[in-house]
Parts: sequence; structure tokens; C-alpha cells
Amino acid sequence: MDLQLAGKTIIVTGSSSGIGAAIAKAAYDEGANVMLHGTKEAVLQEKAAELGPRANWVAADLADVKSASVIANKTKDVFGTIDGLVNNAGVFPRSSVDTDVPEHFDFVFHVNVRSPLMLTQELVKVCREESKAGSVVNIGSINAHCGAPFLLMYAMSKGAMMTMSRNLGDALGIEKIRVNQLNVGWTYTEGERKIQADAGAPDDWQDHLSPLAAPSGKLLQPEDVAAHAVFWLSPLSAPVNGTIHTVEQFPMTGRNRNSG
Repeated sequence: MDLQLAGKTIIVTGSSSGIGAAIAKAAYDEGANVMLHGTKEAVLQEKAAELGPRANWVAADLADVKSASVIANKTKDVFGTIDGLVNNAGVFPRSSVDTDVPEHFDFVFHVNVRSPLMLTQELVKVCREESKAGSVVNIGSINAHCGAPFLLMYAMSKGAMMTMSRNLGDALGIEKIRVNQLNVGWTYTEGERKIQADAGAPDDWQDHLSPLAAPSGKLLQPEDVAAHAVFWLSPLSAPVNGTIHTVEQFPMTGRNRNSG
């Protein structure tokens, strides 16, 4: 069977752990050159070594407006080009209508919206220069549709990303550059473990999930999300563009939570 991403160069932001790390590994296993991204150099270096010779890494703070060019330039220097981008990195501080807006708003939107847009601009430049197709996969959230009251700014940012994905997919389709988004549900990651521990949840909290939240009996795993990301990066999902694909265990529209 042919590898889905053979010979492609893919950037995966926030790939030192969790969903990003799983996507990076899945892309590598499907034949891609992979540029890992994060903020901790030692961790990134270790992850790249674990993947193999077609992996490299770049450290950059996505809140910095210069980060997109830093990531793109390192990728081009190492691999010569860019074919795909996974905007996975994001921040999700607790916030509500009572939160100090000036303190939190810019940080969340710079990382979760501005950086993905600027990185997409970098991919578009390369695709235009080389007259080739490209693929962007934005990792969104089911919170984009509404979100919990304590995730106000995160939900807003993922809603903005969702509109951005549709807009760019529509604008760039004629150039064979695809932009699609995965709205991901509750996933078991290192970050989620920490959130639950900080909230005082027992060690076996995963064994007591409501069947409404996890009909399969367990949360989504990073590898589940990674399989979808690889498909949307690859030609197998072409020519679909500007699509918001839900990665969750239950339907997001019209679900009757009072049933069963």
C-alpha cells in the first residue's frame, strides 16, 4: 500500500506532546518529512531523534508575531520546501464573562488564531512560488460551536479558526491549496491528565466517565485524532476544501441528551 504522505514536508505545531506528537508520528509513518514545533528545545530534540532522520525541530513562541517566519524558514532550510501544515498548538486558559479581558484576550487570539493564519500565509507563499498544491489542517474544537462557560475565550478563538478555515478554503481552492479543520472532542492527553489532577479528580477518573461523554467507554486518544489529520493532509481527501470535520464519539447536531 502506498504511503499517504510520501515525500511531503509537513509542519506540525505543538508537536512535543499530546495530539501534536501523535500527528507528527502518524505523518512520519506515512512517509513525510516532519518539522516538529514547541517551546522546549530538549524535548523537541528527543522527539525528533525518536522519529528518525526525516524529522527535525524548531522552537518558537507562537505569541510572537515573528514565530511563523521562524518556523517556515527553518523548515525550508532543512527540507527545501513545505507541502502541508497542521495548526495544532493552542492555549486554553480558563476564562468567563467575569475574566479580565485585556489580560487574556490578546494572548489567546495571538496563539490560537493569528499564528495559524500567519503560518498558512507562509505555506501559501511556498505553494505559489513552486506552483504546487498544499494542504492545511487546523485542529479546532467542538467548543467552537458554543463551549463551556469557563472556556469563553478559547471557544471564541476556535470559532474564529473555524470561520478562517472556511474562508481560506474557499479563497485558495482555485490554487489547489486546501484548508480544512478538525473539531476535536474530549481527548485523553498529558494536558488533560494535569487538568483533571489540578481539579482534584481521583486517579481512576477515566473509569467513571458518563456514557453521554464517552459512548465507547473511553475518551478519544491522540492517535485517533492523528489518523484523521493524516487523511485530511493527504491527497485521499482531495478535492474537499473548507470543511469542518467533527472528530467526536457522538453527533454534535440535534443530540437529545435526555434520552437513554
